[in-house]
Amino acid sequence: MTSTTTIAQEPKITKDLVAEHGINDEEYELLLKILGHEPSYTELGIFSVMWSEHCSYKSSKFWLKTLYTEGEQVICGPGENAGVVDLGDGDAAIFKMESHNHPSYIEPYQGAATGVGGIMRDVFTMGARPIANMNALRFGSPDHPKTRHLVNGVVAGVGDYGNCMGVPTVGGETNFDAGYDDNILVNAMCVGLVKKDNIFYCAASGVGNPVIYVGSRTGRDGIHGATMASAEFDDDTDEKRPTVQVGDPFTEKLLLEACLELMAEDYIIGIQDMGAAGLTSSSVEMADKGGVGFDLNLDNVPQRETGMTAYEMMLSESQERMLMTLKPGTEEKAEAIFKKWDLHFAVIGKTTDTGRLVITHLGETKANIPVAQLAESSPEYQRPYTIPTPPAEIPASDIASQGSLMGALVEMMGSPHLASRRWIWEQYDHMVMGDTIIRPGGDAAVVRIHGSNKGLAVTTDVTPRYCQADPTMGAKQAVAEAARNLNASGARPLAITNCLNFGNPEREEPMGQFVGAIHGITAACRALKFPVVSGNVSLYNETKGGAIPPTPAIGAIGLVEDLDHVMDIALKQEGDTVILLGPERGHLGQSLYMDIILDRQDGAPPPVDLELERKLGALVRAFIKKGYVNAVHDCSDGGLLVAVAEMALAGDKGVEFEKTTSKLPDHALYFGEDQGRYILTASDEKALSHIHMACQLAQVNTGVIGKVVGSGMKASLNIPGQMPVSLHTLRTIHENWMPEFMAT
Repeated sequence: MTSTTTIAQEPKITKDLVAEHGINDEEYELLLKILGHEPSYTELGIFSVMWSEHCSYKSSKFWLKTLYTEGEQVICGPGENAGVVDLGDGDAAIFKMESHNHPSYIEPYQGAATGVGGIMRDVFTMGARPIANMNALRFGSPDHPKTRHLVNGVVAGVGDYGNCMGVPTVGGETNFDAGYDDNILVNAMCVGLVKKDNIFYCAASGVGNPVIYVGSRTGRDGIHGATMASAEFDDDTDEKRPTVQVGDPFTEKLLLEACLELMAEDYIIGIQDMGAAGLTSSSVEMADKGGVGFDLNLDNVPQRETGMTAYEMMLSESQERMLMTLKPGTEEKAEAIFKKWDLHFAVIGKTTDTGRLVITHLGETKANIPVAQLAESSPEYQRPYTIPTPPAEIPASDIASQGSLMGALVEMMGSPHLASRRWIWEQYDHMVMGDTIIRPGGDAAVVRIHGSNKGLAVTTDVTPRYCQADPTMGAKQAVAEAARNLNASGARPLAITNCLNFGNPEREEPMGQFVGAIHGITAACRALKFPVVSGNVSLYNETKGGAIPPTPAIGAIGLVEDLDHVMDIALKQEGDTVILLGPERGHLGQSLYMDIILDRQDGAPPPVDLELERKLGALVRAFIKKGYVNAVHDCSDGGLLVAVAEMALAGDKGVEFEKTTSKLPDHALYFGEDQGRYILTASDEKALSHIHMACQLAQVNTGVIGKVVGSGMKASLNIPGQMPVSLHTLRTIHENWMPEFMAT
């Protein structure tokens, strides 16, 4: 579509203009060496986005190469749009997690919505139909004046986009912490299903093949979005609003169906989502991985605004667009499919044997860049770092209790940290497609692999307060808890994706937190045979020098081989025996009890024994598969008493605790956040005997902690020597905080 409007004259390349594009002096010298001449304005823009932190991973890729990415289940690891793992029976799962933090703080609704849209495109670009979305959201303190506005906009954006697409949002996590007051985190995850023999990749191999643009028209929204995501916030944050993309889920739904219909034919050679950096990143990545050049004529790019320049078209991050290369002669048939779905289809170029990206517009060459050097010569920094020294562990005996156990439980369950997130997930359609087996609110969501009796369990996990105290141990814990949540649902952990959210890597402390977290993730993934297959790094999450808590979010999937043996957290029947499986140390450092009840945020986080985690996970999965247990819940935030309360609320059943013989202080026993623990319930004496025998053989600590008693209005939690708390009271305070906060 050639514009008849006068095109603005390109600005002169100056030192200030180069700096405005985020390119430092050393990088500019490398740019000049690659080009052999001063760049045009379009060339400068292309280098700026491709070498931005967001696209090039220049501060993180040295460390990302050390991650554990291997496993016989891995079909495709990091490097493509998303990771792919084998599910058996000819099926594969494609999944990834990504951040949309900066856009969501500036414009919460569109920032979150386009984050969801972008991660779904990463999945269906590879041939998969999305079957589940998750999200991990971090907001500032509830007292911060912007928090309520941001929560409302982000939740609406996530819900509206997923709901309109007809993809269930099946779970996630939401935290509130003052550390995110000026830089919230919105991490979106998508899981899709595909047949192993129908996976598509982005490499545009072959010469003379047509380069095809499909989807929405290009506008000026999102220009410099990748650059914005590669810088910290300052006093001019609100002025960056025009760099936030605008999404249209109804168009994306059409794009999904059209792409999947085209993928059923033998037409596509390579295909790529136009995500961050839009047409630039998609064309460069496709050409580089295919070992070819691209000649693009921007006159043919569908445009929704007049007078657009080559610079604007190449850097626009308008949503719901894809780039592909087709087999010659298939263009007419492919176009018919996209026209049927009322989508734009345009031949905008061809592949060449030059290895160069050549951009023309209105008869002029606007860029001529060697692809391989642009893509592969991007800077790689080994930035100075200081891994923080972990604080000393605080013995439980040194931490005084305050008030009654039940009083503490009620206060904790009604706090912003632990209160029900029902207000959030009820705005998401988590049942659309009809395959959701376990809904939000438990350890992991489970969705059926359509047409089978197999399922996929999905979870997202990280405890930022642990990572703040000790990034390495905190990251280990995030991976271990993700595995625990999958085990508790009866799923065999398969692989993880990650979203690594940190501050400014040019400062030694945030960079050290990042390096420490990589060490922890690698150690845990290797020990648990739980490889990383995809992910995202989001740096510069800070405002005026104040960094967010280090937040290496982990998304994970596991396989439930038989949905007749899937498990949830709800207590099932009166008389069941409640069993605690795992260590009993009473670790209170960095616990929610310390934070909420004692207003302390000190001490070392709980240690993670990876060999024990592996052993316990295998036991729990075996107990579920053999039908020994009726409910399973991992024990994490808030400790034992909080976990039992969550099981009681889920099943509307009470628990009578046995008198303890533990030598630990009561508050440490009931609120300590020891890792590697599960709570199980069983009714059959034979099953109980098998559980205890298996734990003895495995040398794993286990003990009976109580019985399931009472239901409905008669249900309560009762610890000997303590005033019982009714489930009705607990439910009221647990469910009310979020709606009351949002209604204020």
